[in-house]
Amino acid sequence: MTHEDDVEDLRERKERAREGGGAKRIEAQHGKGKMTARERIDYFLDDDTFVEVDQLREHRSTNFEMADRRVPGDGVVTGYGEVNGRTVFVFAHDFTVFGGSLGEEFAGKVCKVMDKAMETGAPIVGLNDSAGARIQEGIDSLAGYADIFHRNQLASGVVPQISAIMGPCAGGAVYSPAITDFVFMVEETSHMFITGPEVIETVTGEEVTFDELGGADTHATESGVAHFTPAAEKRALDEIRFLLSYLPANNAEDPPRVGPWDDPGRRDEALPEVVPEAPQQPYDMTRVVEGVVDEDSFFEVASRYARNLVTGFARLDGHSVGVVGNQPRVSAGTLDIDASLKGARFVRFCDAFNIPILTFVDVPGFMPGKDQEKGGIIKHGAKLLYAYSEATVPLLTVITRKAYGGAYDVMASKHVGADVNYAWPTAEVAVMGPEGAVNILYDDELDAADQVDRKRRELIDEYRDAFANPYIAAERGYVDDVVEPPETRARLVEDLDTLAGKRVDHPDRKHGNIPL
Repeated sequence: MTHEDDVEDLRERKERAREGGGAKRIEAQHGKGKMTARERIDYFLDDDTFVEVDQLREHRSTNFEMADRRVPGDGVVTGYGEVNGRTVFVFAHDFTVFGGSLGEEFAGKVCKVMDKAMETGAPIVGLNDSAGARIQEGIDSLAGYADIFHRNQLASGVVPQISAIMGPCAGGAVYSPAITDFVFMVEETSHMFITGPEVIETVTGEEVTFDELGGADTHATESGVAHFTPAAEKRALDEIRFLLSYLPANNAEDPPRVGPWDDPGRRDEALPEVVPEAPQQPYDMTRVVEGVVDEDSFFEVASRYARNLVTGFARLDGHSVGVVGNQPRVSAGTLDIDASLKGARFVRFCDAFNIPILTFVDVPGFMPGKDQEKGGIIKHGAKLLYAYSEATVPLLTVITRKAYGGAYDVMASKHVGADVNYAWPTAEVAVMGPEGAVNILYDDELDAADQVDRKRRELIDEYRDAFANPYIAAERGYVDDVVEPPETRARLVEDLDTLAGKRVDHPDRKHGNIPL
């Protein structure tokens, strides 16, 4: 065999790998409105930066005539490239090869790039489109999944992990995305569930569709598994690129700063009108956020889940910050089980990756009710409290209106370690709202009054004037200053610069025991 023959043989092998499952299966993939694994990677990464790893790797199974069904690459494309000039490791399931099912060598390829990502300190992005475990390989498939899960755990808090669900994701395959930091699900073409509709109907008799059980809408609004639900694959890949622009490559780096484009001293003179004079009237907290952070920089996360709490990333004088805020437009901004889980997860992510947290507070308390109590609001609310308390990144807090009871403590108060706490003149910082306080404190007096409603209103007004304001908290040093709303941005920009070198030493321990 000549040298030229050797080269030609290599080229043919690589071409076979690039063909995946062949033209018919690629056409079928396109017919479902889906890109192939290689098309996804080519679109996602910066042009001409992809370096493929294990392109010629094949399975070794001989069961069920698998010895005659070998495809170079074995159903997953793996490697690394650049996103906006920064290194990112990526793997993409190839549904055209064995339905993207996972076997021993498939898992080995994914584990290799995950190991390299951790060694080099670069994010991991997984593009999931798989039928699940490769049945023909039996226990080796299950072992492969477990190897991946273990690496997800090892990488957690070390490098950012992002999952895009672009097809089916069932059974054990769902656990890897669930461990990762952010999950994107493409509308209509993606599904996630432990057991499919057929099995559920057989076992329980319940009839449910794929979308009802594990579609993007279900996981974005009810389960909270999905953080983003883009309408198309290219939109998903664009949004992942945008998300990465806010994140450091690993936990040893600071988040990237972009060149500031907004005046750090900009005053939004409309902010005082955002919070209504009527204390029960709702307003949109995202309007407050957008008036304070750099213009057009707010990127909301999990916008459709637990909508009574807003989470997302933004920039403050070009610096990346995480944003958490109560949303008065939904359930008056109360903290319930879902909001507590959403907030705790987001706060812990930001803290793990050195991203300062900016918190906007308008919270009347925790959601009351039998369902909340039986569902464990005590335990789940404590998760948000724990997350803020353990955070060592700069914590900046602005109380815009209500900050009542234990929810005041939880929402990045001075008492759980916040560095800077401001209140607007409209803030009401108290154990509870005036109405509830009056009913408790003046029960006997109200019973004896001739005009109960009038007396109650008088007492409520007196209580609000005396206690439901920011000044007692300011007198105690629980808020550092009461500021006019248009001043907020400039003050926070200065504070963020001051806190850039913040260091916190905690007692040595293996890890805390968050109330899971």
